[in-house]
Amino acid sequence: MSLSLTQIDRVDNISKKDFINNYLKPRKPLVIRKATQSWPALQKWTFDYLKETVGDQLVPLYDSSKADPSKPINASAAEMKFGDYINLIQKEPTDLRIFLFDPIKHAPALLDDYRSPTGLMGGFLDKYPNMFFGGKGSVTFLHYDIDLAHIFHTHFNGRKHVILFDNKWSERLYKIPFATYALEDYDIENPDFEKFPALNGIQGQETILEHGDTLFMPTGYWHWMKYLDGSFSISLRAWDSSWAIKAKSLYNLTIQRKFDDLMKKNFRIGYMDWKEKLAIKRAGKALAAGKP
Repeated sequence: MSLSLTQIDRVDNISKKDFINNYLKPRKPLVIRKATQSWPALQKWTFDYLKETVGDQLVPLYDSSKADPSKPINASAAEMKFGDYINLIQKEPTDLRIFLFDPIKHAPALLDDYRSPTGLMGGFLDKYPNMFFGGKGSVTFLHYDIDLAHIFHTHFNGRKHVILFDNKWSERLYKIPFATYALEDYDIENPDFEKFPALNGIQGQETILEHGDTLFMPTGYWHWMKYLDGSFSISLRAWDSSWAIKAKSLYNLTIQRKFDDLMKKNFRIGYMDWKEKLAIKRAGKALAAGKP
């Protein structure tokens, strides 16, 4: 019993034509090692520089504990000054992460330090791209992004282990209904196939991101990430050209999210228990049917 994981394709650079034909259109992940060569951030964005720039900002922190069923999915576990957090992840392992922090909002000069890969595609969304920070050993749970954007995820100052799955495997990954994350009771690095048999034989891809590497994650891809060193990443997002995907994104962000939050608020543990049981039931049916 096992997962079937292959290595994500890696290139130094790629032309727009090859990227569109071989990765964007077929929605296939890719690591581009030298996409950041023209970025001042590649040398400039050290931990010390970021501490000097936004060190006094108070930031929400997230840990690896299972989500509280009564709270929204992005509820934080603690708060800390950004500079103190950077000191922590430089000094020792921790499961505390910073999720969706936008230091560029507090220091607009950082906008000059990176380049959106408009030479490969258009449709980029964020004026202030999201940044993610993690201590050695911290894990981003298995999920896909609710807005269904394409993501260019660039890593800095360390290594990160990434595992990806095509969205077609959603049911076999024990997707939680009315959400974009998976059941949190298994370890995708070392799954218990006796307890979670639907995971057996799932096909995915993996890679180790190093300083300056950019990972292209197509729309809807499930991703799990583990910080092998205290380090950080920046994500640049772009729309898919499909109007069907844009409509699904709008549905996820409005109707589905509001319904899920309302049900959590009113029914709490009972609602989450029902969702988890339904995820397990659907995974079993998908396995029995030989899906996807």
